[in-house]
Amino acid sequence: MGILAGIGVLVPFPFYYILWTYPQSWLNLCGKGRDPSKVMALVSHFLKLVQFISLFSVSSLSWPPPLHFWPLFAFGQFLNFRVYQLLGESGTYYGVRFGKNIPWVTEFPFGFIRDPQYVGSIMSLVACLAWVPFQYILLWSLGYLFMMHVESTENPATCAKPLS
Repeated sequence: MGILAGIGVLVPFPFYYILWTYPQSWLNLCGKGRDPSKVMALVSHFLKLVQFISLFSVSSLSWPPPLHFWPLFAFGQFLNFRVYQLLGESGTYYGVRFGKNIPWVTEFPFGFIRDPQYVGSIMSLVACLAWVPFQYILLWSLGYLFMMHVESTENPATCAKPLS
């Protein structure tokens, strides 16, 4: 089950990479009248379910969690929810790459923490180390670090042009 769990943990990252790198192809695939960020969100939620099932398959759950779990998980999820609250679905799911006008956000956590959603996600994963073997947390975290690197260089010339 280990190899399958590892693949399951990594499944979303090629999808994110392709969409970030080739946004016009995704826009064309979605077609006119379909919001590419909304479709990306739906696919991403399914891929996140695959990741969670993969982690659960190698986990050994116990109660109560270690004390470090609560602050790491709570602050990590706070960052995730705050990013989504500030950016909305289109801002979170590559709207700017799909040619949408996404306003620049400076409120916390932006301007204080670089890549706050990825940082929050990694914090939440590290919080689960008592239950999930290290190599799966590391794989998932490396996927986030890879995407942080990919998304750190944005070329406006490669953004998608809206379909007319």
